[in-house]
This record gives sequence, structure tokens and C-alpha cells, in this order.
Amino acid sequence: MLATLAFGADYKGPRPPQADVPFLLHASTLLKTEVAEAKEESKKDDTTYIISGAASEVKTPLAEPIFLLESDTLNPDRLELYRLEVRNGRREVTMNQKKRRGPKPLKLLVNRLSDRLYRIEVAEMLDPGEYSLSPADSNRVFCFQVY
Repeated sequence: MLATLAFGADYKGPRPPQADVPFLLHASTLLKTEVAEAKEESKKDDTTYIISGAASEVKTPLAEPIFLLESDTLNPDRLELYRLEVRNGRREVTMNQKKRRGPKPLKLLVNRLSDRLYRIEVAEMLDPGEYSLSPADSNRVFCFQVY
């Protein structure tokens, strides 16, 4: 942890202008992810989380995006990344609570840059499509599109 804090003291890159929102890092530019609240629809053992709109306006060409997060209350270690399906003009992901079926979160690497600043890297190649970062215990979502 000491090495991380020492490294963070030297961090000279861009800093997110808003806390608790992941920002996509494009070279030295930060792009705010789409912030929304997913609505839940339940049927039998399935819970579908729905985000309005067929596509996020926040787009990146990067197949392995990097995010910066200034954390006040949002714990970066609790963030999960999911690919969203587009159906009926909306984005959604369905989880089966009983059989634990459904999509697994994609791999993320979280590195602390300074006291409250974190670098979050997607640890696998993403196919073009719609994606959402979300805290494991919340319906708050941070959406983006890979093109």
C-alpha cells in the first residue's frame, strides 16, 4: 500500500471533475459515462435490469477501456461490468437468482493512484456493443458503448 501511495503522489494526469462517477480515459481527455438508474422487472426466478434507450451516447473505440474514478462514497472494488442486450429499444441484462444463470461480470483491474483516485481497467477485450459498470449492491449504472 505504501508503494501505491508513493506512486499516487506523482500522478500528474487528468482528474475526474466529479466524484463517484467513472470517466473514460481517452489519452489525456476524460469522458463522463452515462449515469442512470436501472429498473427491475421480475418474472419467476429471473430479474431483468432495464436502462432506457437503445444506445448510450457515450462511445469509445477502445476494446479495453480505462476509467478514472474519484471516490467519495462509491467503492471501486464493488464495481461490476456487464454487457447489455438491446431489446425493444432499451438496454437490459437478465439474472437468474435461483440457478445463478445469466451473464458473469467481466474482469476489471482496480489500481489506486492516490488517496481517493482509482484507475479501473477492463482486463479483457470487449466486443462492440453496450456495457454498464454498476456497484454490486445497487441499481445505479454507468453506461458506455464500444464501437
